Amino acid sequence: MDRAGWHYPPGHIRVSDADRDRALGELTEAFQAGRITADEFDQRSGQALAARTGKELTALLADLPVERAPARRTAPEPAHRVLATRVAFTAGIAAVCFGAVAAASAALSHGPTLQQREVLREMMGRQGLAVPRGFPPSPAFNWAGTVTPGVIAVLLVALVVYLGVRLARADRP
Repeated sequence: MDRAGWHYPPGHIRVSDADRDRALGELTEAFQAGRITADEFDQRSGQALAARTGKELTALLADLPVERAPARRTAPEPAHRVLATRVAFTAGIAAVCFGAVAAASAALSHGPTLQQREVLREMMGRQGLAVPRGFPPSPAFNWAGTVTPGVIAVLLVALVVYLGVRLARADRP
């Protein structure tokens, strides 16, 4: 028996609750396969729950074959995966919508009227702010109506990419 095959802490090093759960899983599989009786399962399960060291857990499983390598990393919960996929899909759709709003605003914007531009220039002058030439922007462009949805679209695309990377990393062994 390859005692290292169980991957429990060696010797008298303390085990975690996850190690005890894994040992119970191995005992359950052995019971379902007919390798141990119901009485042996009950006895060993109690010992596994009371085990404090890796040596104790390994001794409980010493006469059972190691049929598969224990999982090093658990897969993310299916509910989390579904939620992340839905959020990514919804964020992608929202990014497309905000991008369309930004493009439409840029194409259809008339900007402030000449009278509104003069009022803004006058207000800035009263506040002691220097008024740069050509400010406010040309009357044909609505900066706020274009930039705001564009920035939101870029942030949503970043969210979609981030979630995609997280889901891809979760799939790796």
